[in-house]
Amino acid sequence: MEQAPEYTKPFIGDQFPEMTVHTTLGELVLPTSFQGHWFVLFSHPGDFTPVCTTEFVAFQKMMPEFNKLNTYLIGLSVEQVFAHIKWIEWIKQNLKVEITFPIIADSLGKIATRLGMIHPTMGTRTVRSVYIVDPTGKIRLILTYPDSIGRNTHEILRAVKALQTADRNKAATPANWPKNDLIGDRLIVPPANTVQEAKKRTEQAQAGEIQCYDWWLCTKPLNNM
Repeated sequence: MEQAPEYTKPFIGDQFPEMTVHTTLGELVLPTSFQGHWFVLFSHPGDFTPVCTTEFVAFQKMMPEFNKLNTYLIGLSVEQVFAHIKWIEWIKQNLKVEITFPIIADSLGKIATRLGMIHPTMGTRTVRSVYIVDPTGKIRLILTYPDSIGRNTHEILRAVKALQTADRNKAATPANWPKNDLIGDRLIVPPANTVQEAKKRTEQAQAGEIQCYDWWLCTKPLNNM
């Protein structure tokens, strides 16, 4: 009997592994089908479960905000596609919300296993994993929640915004950005790695180009362009 291949769970900075998936909206190839776009892939323990239902409604209601950021949503659980379809029908009929993003059918759990979404001691149900993938197919963020904790969709949206803003500005975002207690929505300039760079930071601060608490903690204004 042929042995199943062993995979190492991908990490931040890795390319998202290429895979063909069957969804409620048809076949997709990840990450190729979303080339040039960001996407958020999130797994849920099961259809027709209370916390998962509230999450799907929350994600759907937030979908226009994700779309503004050139970001698509994709769900996944170890279910067959007909279960997904029946569940989204139930949500529409009873909660008056139409789920329009695709949901991956992973009835054998192969995709979830490849992505490390199934805890080895907790049966076959997927945990609440989140992968944020950029337009080049690179994994930029991974989150994992237990069954009992519903995800904060506002935080996931904030994370996408922060990643895009950091890329665009070649800077970092502080804690709770864009509402940091110390620097508000300003961005953190990459720390100096040489004596020359440290001196340059001091000169930039004296010229008013950046603001510094010290040469290793400098900030600059947000550039939305």
